[in-house]
Formats: sequence, C-alpha cells, structure tokens
Amino acid sequence: MLSPLLLLCAVTGCVTTLPVHPESVSSDGAIVVGRAVTVLLGPTTRWFTPELRFFEVVNTVTNARIRVDVNSDDTWFVLPLPAGQYELSRIQISEGAFMAMAGLNPQFQVSEGGVTYVGTWRFGVESPQYDRSILLSAVTERDPAIREALTPYPVLVDRPIVTHLLIPSTIETRLYEVPPYPRVWFFRRHHTS
Repeated sequence: MLSPLLLLCAVTGCVTTLPVHPESVSSDGAIVVGRAVTVLLGPTTRWFTPELRFFEVVNTVTNARIRVDVNSDDTWFVLPLPAGQYELSRIQISEGAFMAMAGLNPQFQVSEGGVTYVGTWRFGVESPQYDRSILLSAVTERDPAIREALTPYPVLVDRPIVTHLLIPSTIETRLYEVPPYPRVWFFRRHHTS
C-alpha cells in the first residue's frame, strides 16, 4: 500500500509555489526579477482581457518545478531562486472563465548571489478562435524601472544586477483550452454529446 506522502507527491507533482512578491528576501541568496505583461493581439468580443494566471519554471539540472501565481495582466515579480539554469516550461492565461495553457521551453540563467534580471516577458495572445496561438517575447527595461521594482526590498537596492534574457527571446506556440468551463450553454464552444 502507498504511503499518504508518496501519494500526495504523485498527485501534486512536487511543485513549489511562490508568490509574485515575497514578504522578505535573503540578503545573500540569488534573486530573479522580471516583469510579465499580457496583451491581446487582435479584436475580441469577450468582456475580459487576458491575464497571466501563473507561469512555471523548471531547474534543468535538478528538475525542481516552481510555479509562480501571477493573476495579473501587468506585474513585476521578485523570486528567490537557487542559482542555475532554468526553463520557462508552461503558462496559463485566463479571460474571465476562459482558460488556456501553453507549453514553452525558453531558458535563462540565474547568477549566484546577485540579482538576475530576466527582462519583460510579453505574452501576446491571439484573438479568440479555435486554433489560437501565443507569442512570447523578452525585452529589457531601463535600469531605473528595475530598481523601482526592488524598492520594497532594501537588502537588494545596492546589489549588482545581471541581465539574462530568455533564449530564444521570441517564441510562438499554440494555446490549448483548459476545462472546466462553466456549465452555461454559451460558454460551451465544443459540444460533447
């Protein structure tokens, strides 16, 4: 018989969840700072604009998965991550009750003992349609904007900032619908008889 802890790990997949803005950060650990912006690339008839629900990064050496709950269309994130090579593995976008996920694979490096700036991640979401794509691009901000994002953390203000953008810096991939949709007839786009 399986132990409850082993069963729990198998069901949850051993993902560590981090907030976008931690209450405090260590003065000597590696810190990742960046910005996530979600935009709609065309017209829509939906009432809600797209927002990033979460993104997940994976350490390529240890395979440790870290999920960051964003729930915003434009926010800065400050993450205490161990130094190493990471991959942005997947994201989830929501528009009200409509949700979609995409699998990605761009990578970035987290430097030891400093602040690593990974850029502004722009998630461009196509207009609602059956075969929908998302365009991810990583660009840099000016240094004062990065420093302003770090002001809630006084221990980080004087630390050097190293920039490591996503590689590749632009990627386009397909968005896949995520059930469950509300059980209202006008939300059901694909009828399963």
